[in-house]
Amino acid sequence: MNKTAVTLSLAVLLATNASANSLISPGPQSKIARSSLSANPSTEWNRLSERGGKNVEIWTIDGDELNKVTFFGGVPVGEPLLKEADKKHAPLPRVTANMLITDIPAILESSYRIQLHTMRMSIDNQEPTTVGGHKGIKFTYSFVREDDEVERKGEAVGAFVGDRLYLVTYEAPAINFFDKDVDKFRQLVTTLKL
Repeated sequence: MNKTAVTLSLAVLLATNASANSLISPGPQSKIARSSLSANPSTEWNRLSERGGKNVEIWTIDGDELNKVTFFGGVPVGEPLLKEADKKHAPLPRVTANMLITDIPAILESSYRIQLHTMRMSIDNQEPTTVGGHKGIKFTYSFVREDDEVERKGEAVGAFVGDRLYLVTYEAPAINFFDKDVDKFRQLVTTLKL
């Protein structure tokens, strides 16, 4: 009886995990984050079914705590980057019509400080770049969330197309994991189309 219950529990767990992700094969991918954003990854990724918002899609290789790429696809004016956990007491900053490219790192930082309860966060480097043929910004950052105290590094590119913000971030623990897959992210960025 116990053996049957354990077997059934494992089967349910495996089925739940299998439905949580879908394989992203190498090759063209369109309508990322329910937007016009597309990319052409050269390696396999897993798309998580959990979304951080209506314009968000998350890809990972080893699990979102170890490495993840987050696509913010066409976040419109008046909307936050992430789905708000406590809109009344901890509202997130919103995309505004007068934002500059240089405001993209700041909206990410403010959103993380509020939503993820980051203990420390810094924007480490910023430089102009082209994202899918549009003027954009590339930046690096580091942060520590209150819930796990793991030092994480991030790299991101962002641009405005019309009145919509497109932002793609890569994050992983600073020790071992960030360097392990950052080149896969950089390759992915070269294929972005907005």
